[in-house]
Amino acid sequence: MDSREIRAILEKTADGRLSADEAYERLKLFSFEELGFAKLDHHRALRTGSPEVIYAPGKTDAQIIKIFESMRKVGSDVIVSRAKKSTYDKIRSKYKGIEYHQAARMITLIKSGRKEPAGGTVAVVTGGTSDINVAEEAAVTVEAFGGRVQRIYDVGVAGIHRLLAYRDKLTEASVVIVAAGMEGALASVVGGLVAAPVIAAPTSVGYGASFGGLAALLAMLNSCAPGVTVVNIDNGFGAAMAALKIMAMNKKTQGEK
Repeated sequence: MDSREIRAILEKTADGRLSADEAYERLKLFSFEELGFAKLDHHRALRTGSPEVIYAPGKTDAQIIKIFESMRKVGSDVIVSRAKKSTYDKIRSKYKGIEYHQAARMITLIKSGRKEPAGGTVAVVTGGTSDINVAEEAAVTVEAFGGRVQRIYDVGVAGIHRLLAYRDKLTEASVVIVAAGMEGALASVVGGLVAAPVIAAPTSVGYGASFGGLAALLAMLNSCAPGVTVVNIDNGFGAAMAALKIMAMNKKTQGEK
């Protein structure tokens, strides 16, 4: 439930289209809902602009489905991250519009009619094809919340001419997310090419001394390109949420002009 839906309930109550009891029933789960194994934060969309997202690992299918159903009951968009296709298969027949994004490992059910936010485009860039899972988690998250995405994949520094071929698209973006493993150099290169905020997402791609993404993480944290922001290893979702917050501020600034 978001601010528009809360306002609509209050307006309908004020003009008599909803009784006080009906309004109460719709608003009673407004804060959080106790499920025993989880407390659903239905208030999050109003506080932060985006609803709670279900992180699938460690949860049973039954728990995921229960949370999913409770979120839909109050009208929230639903996103499940790191989800298995088998979980999607168990619930897809119940909901029109539900999607499974194979590369991103995400389930989404988004309300129709959402307006695309202002603020420009997020470019999602990868060093290699092996980084695409993390990049797609970022891209699908941005798109699920209404943002525009420009995908630029497999343009790592081992063949830097590939990256330079997309320089126009990079410089047009309002935010750039860079997903890269190995030595993680791509984020520094992109950070030296564009004026937009760069969010680096180190991936666990690489041989032994990459230490599951630690080498890329440390390289990105030590970037010589000023202003590069770094999220945790393989955290495409976190990179997307940071980008969306930047876009929201862009929209606010544009509205104030």
